[in-house]
Amino acid sequence: MKARIFVTLKDGVLDPQGQAIQGALGALGFSGVESVRQGKVIDIELAPEDASEKRIREMCETLLANTVIENYRIEML
Repeated sequence: MKARIFVTLKDGVLDPQGQAIQGALGALGFSGVESVRQGKVIDIELAPEDASEKRIREMCETLLANTVIENYRIEML
């Protein structure tokens, strides 16, 4: 079983990487970009006995996402 986890910063948390990407896009001539928020995608392949959304939530809250400043969303593939 495979899972894909999307981790993004919560609203209101400053995103310096997103700001850097926005500035770089403007410098490259891509005008009209009003804001950029960056995140990460984590793909995990699980053994059948560990392939539950509850188990993946435990992984996210323990290691994969900093739940103080980040949100996460799980997609079972």
